[in-house]
Amino acid sequence: KTQPAEMAGGTFTITNVGVFGVDAGTPIINPGESAILCFGAINKRPWVDEETGEIVVRDVTTLALSFDHRHIDGEKGSRFLADVAGMLQDPGTALLF
Repeated sequence: KTQPAEMAGGTFTITNVGVFGVDAGTPIINPGESAILCFGAINKRPWVDEETGEIVVRDVTTLALSFDHRHIDGEKGSRFLADVAGMLQDPGTALLF
């Protein structure tokens, strides 16, 4: 029920399609914004532990970032997405930023 005028003036949006049970989505940038980050559903999945090489069950989500290349260089956008993923994987790394 949010009106377009109420969404004006933003620069970045975070959206969550996971609440609808959707694993991934392709977010569309709102007019006037530079980027939007989409979180998918969190599901338990088999994952190879990088330290031990063993298969373990982990909570896994999919992230998607859409950004306006007139504002954000592709490399910077990709690094940002990798940084967000890294902080979700190991929240203590957020203290390094």
